[in-house]
Amino acid sequence: MDSGFCLRQPRNDDTSFHPVFPFMSGIRLIAGLGNPGPEYLRNRHNAGFWFSDVLAAGARARFGFENRLHAEACRVPVGGEQVRVIKPDTFMNESGHAIVAALNYWKLAPEELLVVHDDLDLPPGTARLKFDGGHGGQNGLRHIMAQLGHGGFHRLRIGIGHPGDRNRVTPWVLGNPSAADEDAMLDAIARALDVLPLMVAGEFNEAMKRLNTSRDSGLGTRDS
Repeated sequence: MDSGFCLRQPRNDDTSFHPVFPFMSGIRLIAGLGNPGPEYLRNRHNAGFWFSDVLAAGARARFGFENRLHAEACRVPVGGEQVRVIKPDTFMNESGHAIVAALNYWKLAPEELLVVHDDLDLPPGTARLKFDGGHGGQNGLRHIMAQLGHGGFHRLRIGIGHPGDRNRVTPWVLGNPSAADEDAMLDAIARALDVLPLMVAGEFNEAMKRLNTSRDSGLGTRDS
């Protein structure tokens, strides 16, 4: 990037006790991950786009394309703050370009970022919040981490379930869920949105506690 703004690295020189979420800065940028184009609209892999669309619709905000960000973007009020929301206009495996561009353009630190993505390791109906960690094979996270040089940002994991066979993973994530699983995923998104004001306020441990103790929908159904 040529903006001159240097992304801050997570602090790692403090050896005292840390809570699960050590940074007190609240979320100011939400990046929902997915693939652009109508043919991918209802795919499991687009769970991050689903979240962004539901959030924007609830605020009556409209996405507009921002060429300099390689993304669609809008702004929504959450908990008394104005939060930027983007949907990268690149394919999933190049999501990092839009996210680094947005962080630099709005002069935000990575710990103020929430990346929303699908997760094979969680059943439909489940949403989990975490900070830092690996990419777990999720190509969007992989690219974001490669572009940032670290994984020091918040993630909201939307469960899509696993097909049970690694050879079926690609068609699974690029396929549409059953009606029951789609309902479960949308329910998980709704429960995550309920705790979003806590994330914006920097109260991540409380947000995680409420989200993790909220009702799970079970494993859902699997397409045959």
